[in-house]
Formats: sequence, C-alpha cells, structure tokens
Amino acid sequence: MNNFKKKLVHPPRLLALSFLAAIIAGTIILSLPFSTRAGRIPLIDALFTSTSAICVTGLIVVDTPNFFSPLGLGIILVLIQLGGLGIMTFSSFILMTAGRRVSLSDKLVVEGSFRPAAISDFRSLLRDVFLFTFGFELIGASLLMLKFSGLGSWSRALALSVFHSVSAFCNAGFSLFSDNLVAFRGDTLVNLVVIFLIIFGGLGFFVLQEVKLALRSSLHNERVKFSLHTKFVAAITLGIILAGAILLFLMEFDRGFSSLPLKEKILAAVFQVVSARTAGFNTVDMSSLSAASVLLLIFIMFIGASPGGTGGGVKTTTFGVIFAFLRSRIHGHEVPQIFSRAVKNEDIIKAYTLVSLAMSLVFASTLSLLIIQPQLALKEALFEVVSAFGTVGLSLGITPNLHPLNKLIVVITMYLGRIGPLTMLYAFSRVKPAGHYQFIEESIMVG
Repeated sequence: MNNFKKKLVHPPRLLALSFLAAIIAGTIILSLPFSTRAGRIPLIDALFTSTSAICVTGLIVVDTPNFFSPLGLGIILVLIQLGGLGIMTFSSFILMTAGRRVSLSDKLVVEGSFRPAAISDFRSLLRDVFLFTFGFELIGASLLMLKFSGLGSWSRALALSVFHSVSAFCNAGFSLFSDNLVAFRGDTLVNLVVIFLIIFGGLGFFVLQEVKLALRSSLHNERVKFSLHTKFVAAITLGIILAGAILLFLMEFDRGFSSLPLKEKILAAVFQVVSARTAGFNTVDMSSLSAASVLLLIFIMFIGASPGGTGGGVKTTTFGVIFAFLRSRIHGHEVPQIFSRAVKNEDIIKAYTLVSLAMSLVFASTLSLLIIQPQLALKEALFEVVSAFGTVGLSLGITPNLHPLNKLIVVITMYLGRIGPLTMLYAFSRVKPAGHYQFIEESIMVG
C-alpha cells in the first residue's frame, strides 16, 4: 500500500492525474441540465469543452455564448482559471489559507510549474502567483469595461470584461462573442489590452517575479540583474512577435487583409501572432489566410509560450536552446552559448527529447484525424492538431464538424499539450532507474 501511495504522489504523475480529475469533474458538471440553455449536451461535447477550458485551449464544438447558460459560462470561467494556474496550485493555496500543511509532493508540483529551481519560501511563491494573476486580470477587466460598458447593461459589461480578461491572461481564447473578437478588429484599446494580457500570462511567473524585484531595486537605486532565463525568454518572445507580425503583415497585405485599412492590418497582424502563441483569440477570419500564413501560425503555435506561464507548446526556451545548439555547431563551437553563458548538455537533451515527442504526437494525431475523416484537408487537420497541442484554440473551422472519435483525439492532444509530453513521460516511467550499468559504445552512420 505504501509503495502504491509513493507511486501515486510522484510529482509528474500527481500533476497529470490532477488535470485528468478536473477534466472529468468539469465534464460531469457541464453535462448537467443547468449548464446549457437547452438542458442537454452530448457527452463528447461536454468532455471536449471541459478539456478545452481546463487545458486553456479555446477550441469549441458549440457556440459557447449561445449554447451554455449563464451558470454554464460561469463554470467554464472557473475551469479556465483552474487550468491556467494549475489544480495543485489552487489546492495548495486553499490548504495554506486554512492553516493546513502542504505536502512535499504538492510543493514540488507547484514549484516545478512556475520556477526553474526549488525555492526556500514556498508561501511567497504561492502568494506572488495569485497576486500577479488576479492583479493583471483586475487591471485587464477594468480597462475592457471602458469599451464593453456601451454594449448593454452594467452587469453584462462586467461579465464580458471579467470573462475576457481571465480568458486572455490564462491564454484560453474562449469568448462570449460568437465571432470571437472580430467585431473589435479595429479597436485599439481592446486589441492592446488583450495582447498584453496574453503576453504577461505567457511569460511565466518566474519572469514576472524578477521584473517585480527589478522594479523594486530601481526605486532604491540598486543594480538590476536579470537571470539568464528571464533574458532568454524576453529575447525570444520579442523576436517571435516582431518577426511573426512583420511576416504575417507582408504575406496578407494584398490577400486576407486586402480589404482592411492600414491601421487594422497592423493590429490584425500583431494580434494574430501574439494570439497564436497559445491564446486562440482571433480578429480575422482564419479561413481567409493564405497557406503561407497558416504555416507560419502553425510554427508559432508549436513553439507556444514560456515555461512557468499559462500557455502551452514546446515553449520558447526549448526553441531557443535548439537554435543556440545549431548555431554553435555552424560556428564550430563545442558548447552552445546564450548571453555569455554555457548551456547545460542536460538542457539540450531535454529540449530535443521534448520536440521529438511533440512532433510524434502531432504526426500521430494528424494522421488519425485524416484516417477517420478522409475528406479533411491536410492543412485543416494539421492546424487543428497543432492548435490543440499548443493549447491555442485557433481553428480553420472544422472543430464542430469533427467525428466523435476525432473529437476524442483532439481532447487527448489538448490534455497532453497542457501537461507536456515530458511530464507524461516522467509520470508513467520508472521513478528510479532499473540499474546502474552502461553498454559498450559503437558508432552508427547518421545523416
């Protein structure tokens, strides 16, 4: 019994099981009559919606604002918040608030979700995570109220503002508008607020903590020093957004964006690139984009957000480590360097393992979708799968028409994308190696 309990509380396994339990609970609640306006929903659609919310993806099989009741929408909002921060984070916070002791396994799960290394002050970490989250969401909701206050009653405006602020910061992409945010394509305020919420939510709480400490140090005229992780995340995030937005703007200038004024073209390009990093909101019709733009967004969705944040994907730092490794090989350097620091061999192996697992998952899921529904185009199927894996939520319009089996495949892909292929690998692998021995090496031809 003790051995079974030890296996169960293995941190990666605990993380995987906590998300699975939340998805099942969400499915049951959304299946109840009070959650929908019609009083019923197919089980697969309830499972799909619950998974999409818990995994902060945003893919939908029904028209969310019109299909679900106000109570159902509230449940979806709670699931988004739970999924964005992590179920173990919330449970730890509740235990600490009640004066209960948080177990070591719970601490390891939470710390591993938000920081690159263990810390001595777990209470401080948990406090900062919640302060950052609710602080940004409150600011975002307050700013969105300035626009949404003209769309109906005060209560409706408040609901719209809070829902979209939470959905944006948690990188979920769920919207209370049937056309998502297309109606606000030219609205500078809505675009900028949602863009910054997505970015801050996807940077990672470790980065936000360092920025907070840097601001505090600058006020006292002290030297500000950022860690390699923070500088790396900031550089890659900025590079992806700038390069992606410029490319999308140029590729769609006379195509998908041809009918838009210059201001809306710029806003649409920046918004869609930022959103494709794992948020899933859209201000343009995704099906109107060219094949080149779709491929660009697939690449951005696959990379995703940064570690320790609310987004998915293989993560910006993984992409950066692989890029640094390839650059070092081209320049003839043995050890990859980032900001005058050597990259650990362990991190390089981890990055390549993660990308290999992610590509295998994307290939298997896309192949399955095409086998079950041969009428699907490769572009549509691949986009859908990468969007699910990256917990993005963008779609070329095929989600509601997926076969039930394909919906289940997308559900599994969203789940694996949220907890991470490496976490799933660690969760169901041996806690300790089977032995300490090594075979004789022999060369093979590669390339």
